[in-house]
Amino acid sequence: MNNPSSGLTLTKVSKRFGATCALSDAHLNLRPGEIHTLLGENGSGKSTLVKILGGVHSPDTGSVTLDSVPVNSRSPREATDLGIAVVFQEVLTAGSQSVLENVWLGSHGTFRRRLGRSRQRSIAQDVLSRIAGGIPLDLPAGQLSLSQRQSVCIARALVREPKVLILDESTASLDVESRDLLFVELRRLKTQGTAILFISHRMDEVEEISDRVTVLRSGRSVATVERADLSIGRLISDMTGNTGHDETRRKPHDPGDVVLQVSNVRLSSASAPINFELRAGEVVGLAGLEGHGQDQFLKRLAGTAAGPGNVVHILPEGGLKLTERNGDALGVAYLPRERRGESLFESMSIRENFALPTLEKDRRGGLLDTVKSTRRFEAFAQSLSMRLGAPQDPISTLSGGNQQKVLLARWLATDPKVLLLNDPTRGVDIGTKQEIYEILNGLSAQGMSIVVLSSEVDELVGLADRVLVFRDQEVFAHIPHSQLSTDSIVAAYFGQKSEVHT
Repeated sequence: MNNPSSGLTLTKVSKRFGATCALSDAHLNLRPGEIHTLLGENGSGKSTLVKILGGVHSPDTGSVTLDSVPVNSRSPREATDLGIAVVFQEVLTAGSQSVLENVWLGSHGTFRRRLGRSRQRSIAQDVLSRIAGGIPLDLPAGQLSLSQRQSVCIARALVREPKVLILDESTASLDVESRDLLFVELRRLKTQGTAILFISHRMDEVEEISDRVTVLRSGRSVATVERADLSIGRLISDMTGNTGHDETRRKPHDPGDVVLQVSNVRLSSASAPINFELRAGEVVGLAGLEGHGQDQFLKRLAGTAAGPGNVVHILPEGGLKLTERNGDALGVAYLPRERRGESLFESMSIRENFALPTLEKDRRGGLLDTVKSTRRFEAFAQSLSMRLGAPQDPISTLSGGNQQKVLLARWLATDPKVLLLNDPTRGVDIGTKQEIYEILNGLSAQGMSIVVLSSEVDELVGLADRVLVFRDQEVFAHIPHSQLSTDSIVAAYFGQKSEVHT
């Protein structure tokens, strides 16, 4: 007899895209009333598995069942009608439409009876109050913060009251408060019997929220671990196939001369002025709760935002003030946070995305020498251990981690003296993170100055020589290497000065 609440099961699922095998004999059992985390490096098959569940792709072989009934979704709408809701990492909102319209976007026809406007407002307001503390329903979505827009995307899934909720890196864009509210909501949904598939590259989240964890490696399910047996070391070993994992901190060293000087920079009219010096060969971390000024400060360093005070790049010929649009020319490279909205050109090839800032280097007699740019790209592809097909392939064919490596290579090709990185490992798997860390350590050893804004505290502890913690648009704490720890950074997040150097 079929169990009416047996949950979602994938059995021996395989999927190929041409010569690429995305999934091979993959298994997953998602039970009702559990939060089940799916882990794996970029390219391990997670996205393909989620798209099969969401009706975007169909498996080549194997079976998918929901409550013991075969699932043969041929479109996202069919998956939705079956009770499967997916929230993807990329924040998908219609900026000109209201929050209310965005919450109910695509829901028409998915309910047995149409809901009236007042009922829609009531439901949307209730859901958003639980997961985001409330967002004005009539406000255009384009006026919301990144975290608020992601909360709207999550609310869009929750108002459908799904049997299966899939969160694909959905917390990567949430601020800490919204993430915590979401976790409360997920636990509530779990008690009501909702099956939740959770995907995250943040190990603290995995430890906090997971009832079970399934690990994918090279398209195969290699392990399913119960909560009682969870350990970060084991999960990393399962993901990478390595028996060990080096988590040693960056060793302190003596930095060189001052290369960037900040004086009397204010991030708001009421905030205290910021004075700061960046030296050659050092890695400085920027931290803080979402919206407390660290992102704005990094953009001031890059010259992409204006405001009171001066940011001066010290060059051999003297100090030159960074202004809007002149950072590239002065040897300052900036990698934005949102790949899709601020950096990637999805209609262009991998090589074209890489070559954009260095096109002048590739001109010969007024014509573009693509062979020259391809050779330069291939050198970076090798040094950064990129996993890709051909440089002329669309950049959309790459995993998120490899897209990030292309963007990093784009700016390294400009030979910058100062590298500014805005959450560079957001949505990147553990293995690729370690590769990026090694790259940054190597660059700093060669004398490059690096400023890294990160939403992951452990990342800053492992990478930085020192960390500036922002609170209320000011530098609340400056933590030197000798006092750098998870506790000292988190304490500063919440206004505690006793454990930090200020």
